[in-house]
Amino acid sequence: MLVALRYHSLPGRNTTLSGIKTLAAKSRSARYYASNPKAKAKKKKYDTRYHSTGERKKYRAELNAARKKRKIYGKGGGDMSHTKSGKLVRESASKNRARNGANGKSTKK
Repeated sequence: MLVALRYHSLPGRNTTLSGIKTLAAKSRSARYYASNPKAKAKKKKYDTRYHSTGERKKYRAELNAARKKRKIYGKGGGDMSHTKSGKLVRESASKNRARNGANGKSTKK
């Protein structure tokens, strides 16, 4: 199943996509939630509860404090990533967020 694409055509220019992703271009889980509204609502409810726990707030506060200490808070830049020894190091967001681990196991630096 594909989502309709919008094309913008300007005189004297090539026709371009307007940045809308097709359903096929999304990840497997994104496709699942896009086509299952009940499951999407259930996940949103779970995520809201999970991310409002004290443990998750403390985790986010720790990362934000480290970013402020390094004077990169609010300026884009990399993520603060946890190492196996527990230290925080700066790492590109794409590398940090892509490291999900095989079979749900951590693959921290």
